[in-house]
Amino acid sequence: MKKTITPANSERLSSIIKAYDIRGLYPDEIDAPTCRSLGAAFARYCASDRIVTGRDMRESGIELSAAFAEGVMSQGVDVVDIDLASTDLLYFASGVLNIPGAMFTASHNPAGYNGIKLCGPGAAPISQESGLEQIKAIASGEIRVAERPGALSRVDLMEEFVSHVLSFIDLTNLRPLKVVVDTANGMGGYVVPPVFKNLPFEIEFLYPELDGTFPNHPADPLQPENLVDLQRRVLEVGADLGLAFDGDADRVFLVDERAELVSGSMTTALVAVGVLRAEGPGPILHNLICSKSTREAILESGGDPIRTKVGHSYIKSIMAETGAAFGGEHSGHYYFRRNYRADSGLIAALMVLEQLCMSGSALSDLLRPLDRYSSSGEINTKVVDVNRVIERVAKAYASYEQDFLDGLTVDCGDWWFNLRPSNTEPLLRLNLEAKDQDQVEAHIRELLPLFDG
Repeated sequence: MKKTITPANSERLSSIIKAYDIRGLYPDEIDAPTCRSLGAAFARYCASDRIVTGRDMRESGIELSAAFAEGVMSQGVDVVDIDLASTDLLYFASGVLNIPGAMFTASHNPAGYNGIKLCGPGAAPISQESGLEQIKAIASGEIRVAERPGALSRVDLMEEFVSHVLSFIDLTNLRPLKVVVDTANGMGGYVVPPVFKNLPFEIEFLYPELDGTFPNHPADPLQPENLVDLQRRVLEVGADLGLAFDGDADRVFLVDERAELVSGSMTTALVAVGVLRAEGPGPILHNLICSKSTREAILESGGDPIRTKVGHSYIKSIMAETGAAFGGEHSGHYYFRRNYRADSGLIAALMVLEQLCMSGSALSDLLRPLDRYSSSGEINTKVVDVNRVIERVAKAYASYEQDFLDGLTVDCGDWWFNLRPSNTEPLLRLNLEAKDQDQVEAHIRELLPLFDG
């Protein structure tokens, strides 16, 4: 009688499979048996003879990644394990080996969580719309075990990864700078030191020890309260800038020499300018909640700005269609064509540092021409009926230019806003931009009453 993998609970799978990845509380929502089924299902879905795996510093990742590997090998598929890794290191491994990959991480989520980011060969995106639903269907049924199991091997790709990341800049452009790097006890503490080892920078690390309990502060640099330690240290040591990485180190946020926070839109604009200078004119992607100044900077540097939905799978797909050299998101994700169209906070950080060195000026001065508008940040509001509210707002602003690329975007000339529904909660996400902060606040007061009822 043929052996089979025990099917995963379909309700549990539905609760942990999100729009772009798999994520849940350990062990109540995501556990070893579930990961074993997912590993077998992923092997079946990919139909590849090898799959690469990696994990972040969370203790539960040891058990979960091992169970996933068992599931993969049960299908006669070999597992190439790179062990500890940042997500961009796993994407690099998938790209350079040209095989599917599975990264065990819950990114910026609290310590109790874990999850899996899956990709196809060459770091191709896998999301709910491009594979996760099929993998879920396979995992929730019985999967036969192959007569001959796959083999497990371990490989160290750090040296090749460092060379790859450094290839995005001209090392002769670099000059001495003082940099504070907050890795928040996440995987930045593993990958950032070898990349910066031989560069002419004076580096001070905050919380470089790998610790998935995050004893100092959450590894979510999108939240300003998690950047307070970095801001303070930048001022104390007179640093030229600060870098803050999230838990799996695929995102980076900047703090300038005055300890002012730099938005993801400004970083997208700055990196886009650098890419266009290095690679020449061409399409550059930005998601639709990036500042108007991002689009303007791309145009002024000879690029062709292309507006996209929010989310890595959309950006990577459009990069493939258009051949765009770079794409950026307000949330701190930066995608590079030469990085298998995958995101990397490290590459973005190096490109900013190179431009800072070349300019000979302070980061605030380098950014000043790009900082043209005021923003609300993302305002989340719980509503009873998301679609009804969007329809009501669209009707109220019917005289203005509108589109529904991702939620509702309304361009009112000297100000604009986007309303997007959350993928997982009854929330509306509002992003609004105007000429100054007074106008931002006035337009928020004008909009919010439309969310009621």
